[in-house]
Amino acid sequence: MTKINGYTQEEAETLVNYIHEGREEGKTLSYLFDSYGKSHGRAKGSVRNYYYNLLKSRGDERVERLLAGKDLHAERIREFTEEETEEVIKKILIERSKGLSVRRAIRNIAGENEKMMLRLQNKYRNILKKEPERIQRAGESMGITFPFARDEQRNRSLKKRIEREIDSVYKQINHSLKEENERLLLENSALKEKLQNLSKESV
Repeated sequence: MTKINGYTQEEAETLVNYIHEGREEGKTLSYLFDSYGKSHGRAKGSVRNYYYNLLKSRGDERVERLLAGKDLHAERIREFTEEETEEVIKKILIERSKGLSVRRAIRNIAGENEKMMLRLQNKYRNILKKEPERIQRAGESMGITFPFARDEQRNRSLKKRIEREIDSVYKQINHSLKEENERLLLENSALKEKLQNLSKESV
């Protein structure tokens, strides 16, 4: 089967068409790599690397035919400045203080701009993960006392605790099933031995 940089011809065409259509809809490459990977059982990084390697392979006739008319290229990501980051945090906190979820708050800020929504969402999640105290400080400076960062950290901790408890229950169930199977095997073996003895006695 013919392959292009490790993907089959069909896989390569599927990916290129998926990214082309997504870019036409204004979706970011990061989002497309992630969503394609999830729907095709591939890691986001693997999809990203394949895409960039494909672009670097221009000159190969098969690749040229694959990319023809698609106008695909690497995306230059402009990072948020410190001032923009502070503004993003404050805007999200204002929306959240109305009782909205992070996703709803970001959608309100980004409007119909899906690319911006994804950028804001990724930025906020990154700050929440690495600098939760920064969100807390911003809220306090604005007089917003609801502990957004602490609450969301607590939710994540609760989720992890529940997952651990579920795993523990599964382990207990598996252990009980294992013990039950061993008991049944012993009983079955004992019954077979009794039947064999009865057969010998009847002879």
